[in-house]
This record gives sequence, structure tokens and C-alpha cells, in this order.
Amino acid sequence: MKTKIRIIGIDPGSRVTGYGILDTDGFRHSYVASGFIPIKGDALPERLGIIFQEVAAVISEWQPESMAIEQVFMSRNADSALKLGQARGAAICAGVQANLSVDEYAARVIKKAVVGSGAADKQQVQHMMQKLLGLEEKLQSDEADALAIAMCHANHTHVKSVGVVRGSRRGRWI
Repeated sequence: MKTKIRIIGIDPGSRVTGYGILDTDGFRHSYVASGFIPIKGDALPERLGIIFQEVAAVISEWQPESMAIEQVFMSRNADSALKLGQARGAAICAGVQANLSVDEYAARVIKKAVVGSGAADKQQVQHMMQKLLGLEEKLQSDEADALAIAMCHANHTHVKSVGVVRGSRRGRWI
């Protein structure tokens, strides 16, 4: 029987940060917990402190072995991208402080892993996470995204552990 590992996925945001926790043996993923942290306050340093403290509290409560987080994407608004990057940094610091390995995934990679299309919208991710994990209640979008990040990491970690090699031959992935 395979050993299960616990993964926390983080969907960072300077106003709302989602988290999702899965147990996986590499083949089967089971839902543990999910939620979102509303970030109060006007000053960015205060909000970053809340992200750090709350993510650290979730990690302490659920004891994951690994963390996955969404990479920053460049939007049209550079200020928003910088704030997102700082929110990611606060969450990553909470994971590193808890001695977790931290892996990052691009939004398109996450969506492709759980929906099958890197261009999927938020509703499609919510729907697929609910179906894949057999959940009755509708997920809030930030927690669905965080669960998708955790599932993407579980799938990628499994592929690495079994030694699947991908390469390209004449521009096509094999």
C-alpha cells in the first residue's frame, strides 16, 4: 500500500487567500479541508502579516508535508501583480517556516491538470474540483483554485516519482 502525503495548495491574494488540503497516494486524492482567508485592513504590510499568520495557522492545524502555490502572472496592472507577488511571498514564508517544500505552478498548467484546458474559467475549475473530489457543497472560487493547485501538485509529484520522462521530438511532446 502506498504512503499518503498531505499537500496544501495556496491561491494567494492580497484581499482573499484560498487554501485547499488533499491527501494523496499518487493515484487517489482525497479531500481534507479547504477555505479562504478574507484579508482585512487598508495597509499592505498589515494585510501581508495577516496572510502569513493565517496560512501558518492552517499549516499548524492540518500538518501538510508539502505546499504548492500559483505563480505570479503579469496582468495589465503592474501594481496588482506586485501586490499578488507580495501576498505569495507571505504565504511562501509561512510554508518555509514550517519546513515545507514549496512548488510553484503557472495558472495554465493548473487548469490543464484539473480541467483539461489551460484556458478554463473559474466556474469550470469550481465544477471539476467539486466532481473530482466528490463534494456536495459548491466551493468558493478561491478555495476551489487552491484545491486545484494541490491536485496539480499531487499529479506532478506522482509523475516525477514514477519516472515518467517527457521530451520533445520534432516539436511534439512525447
